[in-house]
Amino acid sequence: MSIPTIRPTELEELRRRGNPVDLIDVRTPAEYREVHAEPARLVPLETLDPRAIMEARDTPTDATVYTICRSGSRGRSAAEKFHAAGFTNVVNVEGGTLAWEQAGLPVVRGEKTVSLERQVRIAAGSLVVLGTALGAFVHPGFLGLAAFVGAGLVFAGVTDTCGMGMILARMPWNRVNTEATTCSQ
Repeated sequence: MSIPTIRPTELEELRRRGNPVDLIDVRTPAEYREVHAEPARLVPLETLDPRAIMEARDTPTDATVYTICRSGSRGRSAAEKFHAAGFTNVVNVEGGTLAWEQAGLPVVRGEKTVSLERQVRIAAGSLVVLGTALGAFVHPGFLGLAAFVGAGLVFAGVTDTCGMGMILARMPWNRVNTEATTCSQ
């Protein structure tokens, strides 16, 4: 399924012209708190319920919903969830918050955090080093840990889904008070 996209500058131009812009940021609360597009509101991908969002909207029912994440992948997944639920008026922001920020568009900055992508790299790298060291010095069976993590990374690259990222997104350090970080626009 091909998900329609929009460049951040095009979306901002729509907003400047007075068009209703319902921009949903689907990253973790910690990522959102660090930096997000000014008009975005937080709805983490793991809790995204397309029907509930569409029913609770203040904008007309045929108005487009825009999804955004860090670089575009999770935003596309969110848009796919909407499409699967029968809502086709959903468009993903190309390049995500990174592209939004690089275009010089308004962002809200908060407390700095370690991105989910970096957390995955740190965790995966640590598990590979641990498995290799234990395999070399304790028992060769521990090399299976390194192989398992490597296979998981290959799977994540091929399918564009990351199980480790989904697990890390649920960790306490990636959770914040969503009422305090949600914009009402």
